Amino acid sequence: MPEFSVRAAKAADSALILALLRELAAYEKLLDRFTTDEAAIARDFFGPRKLAECDLGFEGGEAAGIATYYWTYGSFAAARGLFVEDIFVRPAFRASGHGRALFRNLATRAMEAGAVKVEWLVLDWNETAMEFYKKIGAHPVDDWRIFRLKGNALEALAER
Repeated sequence: MPEFSVRAAKAADSALILALLRELAAYEKLLDRFTTDEAAIARDFFGPRKLAECDLGFEGGEAAGIATYYWTYGSFAAARGLFVEDIFVRPAFRASGHGRALFRNLATRAMEAGAVKVEWLVLDWNETAMEFYKKIGAHPVDDWRIFRLKGNALEALAER
């Protein structure tokens, strides 16, 4: 089996990042919400005010997976966290330890930066992912619910 490696994405990877994120959106049945483009990726991942970071996983020379993330801060603990926005391994590369390797890379980044936690969301129907997350030692946070403000409600609250 070819070697798997993870590296930080570069601006020249913008088209690859877009392709992998589009594949993830298709897998999650969310293509109707997928509106990002290469310009947004270049701006948000590699621009002067980066909003997120991205690591890419390769088996041999072929792109096998992606992890996008950003840093958070917990004011109660006065501690940094790492929030995984997206993690995806292409179907042809699954069950080879690549997802674990991407998470190991993120855990290492978190520890090196002094973070005390790594968190992410999972769709409630994705039992396969939830089982995998439990196998790497993660657990669901059952006592919290996500609330979202967007669209007309966001604009109304902002008094626009």
